Amino acid sequence: MNRPEPAQPGTTLATASPAAELRDRVRRLEPELIAFRRDLHRHPELGRQEFRTTNLLRDRLVAAGLEPRVLPGGTGLLVDVVPAGTAPGAEFLAFRADIDALPIDDAKTDVPYRSTVPGRAHACGHDVHTSVVLGTGLVLAEAVRNGELRRPVRLVFQPAEEVMPGGALDVIKAGGMDGVGRIFAVHCDPKVEVGRIALRVGAITSACDRLVLHLDGPGGHTARPHLTTDLVTAIARMASDLPGALARRMDPRWGVSLVWGRIASGSAANVIPQHAELEGTVRCLELDGWREAPELLHELIAKLAETYRAKWTLDYHRGVPPVVNEAVSVGQLEAAMTARFAEDGAQVVEGTEQSLGGEDFSWYLEHAPGALARLGVRAPGDSTVRDLHQGRFDVDERAIGVGVELFSALALEADRT
Repeated sequence: MNRPEPAQPGTTLATASPAAELRDRVRRLEPELIAFRRDLHRHPELGRQEFRTTNLLRDRLVAAGLEPRVLPGGTGLLVDVVPAGTAPGAEFLAFRADIDALPIDDAKTDVPYRSTVPGRAHACGHDVHTSVVLGTGLVLAEAVRNGELRRPVRLVFQPAEEVMPGGALDVIKAGGMDGVGRIFAVHCDPKVEVGRIALRVGAITSACDRLVLHLDGPGGHTARPHLTTDLVTAIARMASDLPGALARRMDPRWGVSLVWGRIASGSAANVIPQHAELEGTVRCLELDGWREAPELLHELIAKLAETYRAKWTLDYHRGVPPVVNEAVSVGQLEAAMTARFAEDGAQVVEGTEQSLGGEDFSWYLEHAPGALARLGVRAPGDSTVRDLHQGRFDVDERAIGVGVELFSALALEADRT
């Protein structure tokens, strides 16, 4: 990444430009933020169990002169950074970070910050997101003391993004979106080079729900399947037939996808079991498909279950709607990123496709306009194929400084409309 050198010793706030001052502040914070990220990476915590992470954030924010509020569940925080003289009712500009980890093993063996907790890893970059919003808070706390911040800002450190229902609903229930006029977030993208972000107007992620299908019958001997309910065959037909049947009953432009992740039934070769289960996810590109999928699945399951005389229940758990980026917010991200990083005509903003992944940032956009940007974390020249939710996921840590400078610029320099 091309960045100007830090201000030389003796440079004063009176002589340095605001852009240079901001970059210098971010650079001074970068070693601390990288160390903070590595600490979180060594000590990952699952959704609604992020007590240590919450305490670390609270202590650092308090030391910066801010007043964080822990959410009622004991994990996650809200932090308001409000300049003196702010008019009553002024709308907050919000920045959100998710703080939870994933229930998978950290497969990295060549880094000193490898997870110390078996079966737990920050394999989605939430430790980076958290460090970015923490750094933004530290920059803005200094800006308040210097009289440079002219708009109120809210920092949202959200628990439980990786579970359903997501922690965004906890934040909203606690009043985290009250008074928010616009909200931004970043998400690590290992396909995008560090020093860049990827943007898209409209849906950038997809709806995602979880379902568990239960089939029950009297059980019996495999020698006489006609006298009972053959649950293994029934659940196998459900697994193979439902995805295609659902797809053929819905508009293909909605991009509805039913994929199973777990099937369970039986314990012996000659015993027809009394219970069987299927568990999976429904993903949709469009809101219409997300709204119609549950009712249609109930209809299709009922018809198949009747064929095999199986009793059934469907636990359908609403997850998240698509994240739909608002055009004005995307424009603000693009303008701020270009102004800060596009030196010598370098490309720092690129387009991105809609992902079938779910992201509960979508719930915030039900309350205020905003946008999620994909934050580049791939090292220049690295041709390794990497993806999220893998044990070897890692980042170029320079991405933290990029995110902090981008968010801080939005708060301090961007158009205040």
